[in-house]
Amino acid sequence: MTDQNHNRSPDKKSQKERIREITEKLEEGVKAVFESDKYKEYLACMSKFHSYSLNNCLLIAAQYPTATAVAGYRSWQQNFGRQVRKGEKGIKILAPCKYKVETDEKDENGDPKMMELTGFRVVSVFALEQTEGKELPSIGVDELTGDVKDYKRIFNALVSISPVPVGFEDIENGAKGYYHDGEKRIAIKSGMSQAQTIKTLLHEVSHATYHSREAADPDHPIDRRHKETEAESIAFCVGSALSIVDSGDYTFPYLASWASGKDTKELRDSLERIRSASDEMITAIDQSLQKQANREKQKSRDEGR
Repeated sequence: MTDQNHNRSPDKKSQKERIREITEKLEEGVKAVFESDKYKEYLACMSKFHSYSLNNCLLIAAQYPTATAVAGYRSWQQNFGRQVRKGEKGIKILAPCKYKVETDEKDENGDPKMMELTGFRVVSVFALEQTEGKELPSIGVDELTGDVKDYKRIFNALVSISPVPVGFEDIENGAKGYYHDGEKRIAIKSGMSQAQTIKTLLHEVSHATYHSREAADPDHPIDRRHKETEAESIAFCVGSALSIVDSGDYTFPYLASWASGKDTKELRDSLERIRSASDEMITAIDQSLQKQANREKQKSRDEGR
């Protein structure tokens, strides 16, 4: 983080221009990841995962909200060299199955004709976080490290602009944080660096502010991929514009991992929302920092009397 004065609101035009420059850098960074050999290896691995229906995706999300990838017990063993940990509870989904039934018609031998129908049966899958063994190819990097200048003030500013309470938890499933829309709260993993904590909090506050049920646009619904793209992009833009944390090496692979193909469709489709939301959040953070500075000055004057 630089010595930029966070208590001084930037010129609105300059702020919007700066955000546009940052989002252009974001696009270029993600495109560079797409062209890397690491991304090709990652795609080859991801292609082995079964594509689930919307209903099954909802079932998975309801039972294991933080699942990053799911597969059957044997599939984890045979395709990925991983083993489901003992005692883990399976995620129940519906798998199509075919069966035959007799009809009233007869065949040439006088026997009832059979008709094939498609039904469903309950099967269990397991999340990556429930397994152990061979590491999957990744295009990400280790979590952010290092301290953040004025960390306490910036953290307090983010908490103050969050529409829901923020708390720390010992999250053990690999997630660095999450926004729980049902309980209206944000959880941040305990023990992370200041840089990773601020970056994660920016991401989750974006979810809580722009992706809650109350903020959803029924005429223009967006799926989880778009939500992750927007939240991560907003976090990157805000962190970069305010010189809070440089998360490019972390953000670009993260966004690439959520892309549907070798393009930046989700990012481009959301750019105006990202730019507008980033502008709003930067202004809100700046105002909160200004209020903190004013309170500290008043306290200092009161103590000096």
